Amino acid sequence: MLVLLCSISIIALYFGALFWGRFWSPLLDNPEIAPETWPAVDVIIPARNEAEVLPGTLPSLLDQDYPGEYRIILIDDHSVDGTAKTAQRLAREANAMNKLTVLSAPDLAEGWVGKVAAMQAGVEASTAPFILFTDADIEHEGCDIRQLVSKAQRYQFDLTSLMVRLNCESWAERLLVPAFVFFFTMLYPFRLVADPNSKIAGAAGGVMLVRREMLAKSGGLEAIKGELIDDCALARSMKKAGGALSLALTRDVKSVRKYQTFLDIHEMVSRTAFTQLRHSYLLLALALFGMVAIFIAPVFAFLTFETNMMFVGGIAWFVMAALYAPIVAFYDLPVIWTVTLPVAAVFYMASMIDSARQTFVGKGGLWKGRTKQP
Repeated sequence: MLVLLCSISIIALYFGALFWGRFWSPLLDNPEIAPETWPAVDVIIPARNEAEVLPGTLPSLLDQDYPGEYRIILIDDHSVDGTAKTAQRLAREANAMNKLTVLSAPDLAEGWVGKVAAMQAGVEASTAPFILFTDADIEHEGCDIRQLVSKAQRYQFDLTSLMVRLNCESWAERLLVPAFVFFFTMLYPFRLVADPNSKIAGAAGGVMLVRREMLAKSGGLEAIKGELIDDCALARSMKKAGGALSLALTRDVKSVRKYQTFLDIHEMVSRTAFTQLRHSYLLLALALFGMVAIFIAPVFAFLTFETNMMFVGGIAWFVMAALYAPIVAFYDLPVIWTVTLPVAAVFYMASMIDSARQTFVGKGGLWKGRTKQP
C-alpha cells in the first residue's frame, strides 16, 4: 500500500510541476512602467477591533507617493476598542485628515458576511474608478498604489491582487506560513489565474485593486455577500464576467499580524477550511486522502528502512522538498525547512477536520466573532 501511495505522490508531484501552472514558482511582483494618466483610487479598509495594528499600518497608506488622487475610506465595523478614534488620531498626527474618511458600518443585513458587508459600505461611499481593498493589518510600501495602478493600466487588469509577505518569525510561523502559501499556490496557480482560458480564479484579500466598471459588471459585492472566502469568491465572480486577473507574491507589502502559536494558526485556518471544500464531506475525504498520499506516505515509506521502500519514499520526499524550496527561500529560511512540509501537511489536515467539526456543531465561519446573518 505504501508503495502505491508513494507512486501516486511521485506522479502527482511531477504532473503538477510540469502541467499545473508551475505552481511551485509563483509570480513575483515587479515594478511597472508609469501609465499616461493616474486615475483616482479609493482605498477601502474594513476594520473590526483593529486599534492595536493600525499604528503600524495606516501611516503607510497616508504617506503614499501616488501621483493621482486617492483617499482612504475606513469602515469601522462595530468595533469596541476605539478603532475609529485611533485611525483619526493617526491621520491628525500625519497631517493627512483630508485623506481619511471614517465611516460606521450599518447593522449586518440578512445573508451578508460581516467583512463583505463592511466592504460594501465602503463601495457605496466610493466614487473613484479604481477601488483598493486592503486589510487593516497590511503595511504598504510608499509606492504600492502607484505600482498597482501602473500594472492594472498597462495590462488592463480588472483585479490586481498581491499575496503579501506574512509574518514568519515564531517557530509556528516558520513551520506553517510558507506551507500555507505553498498549498495556496497549488490550489490557485498564479499563471492559471491570469490565463483567460483557464477557469482557475483566485486572489489574496490583503491587497486587491479592482476596476469599478468590471466590479459592477460582475454583480458587485452583492454577488458574493454570503461568501466567507471573499477574495477568491470575488475573483471567480469577476473572471466569470470576463475580467482579467493578476495575482503575484510581493516582498515589499507585509502583514503585521503575528501568529505566535500553533493554536493561532489553527484558528485562522479552521475558520474557512471546510468552506473551501464547499461544506462537502466527500471533498474533505478526497482532500485528506490526497494529502496522505502525496505528503505523508513518502515519509512513512522512507522510515521503514527497507531498501525498496526507502528508495521510492525518498524520491517522493525529495521531489516535494524541491518544489517547496522556492517558497522556503522566499521567506529567507534555511533549506532544511523544505523537509518539514509533511509535518505542516498533518497540521493542516487536522485543521480541515476541525473546521468540518465546527461547521457540524454550528460554530463555523466566524469573522471577528460573527457569522453571517441568516
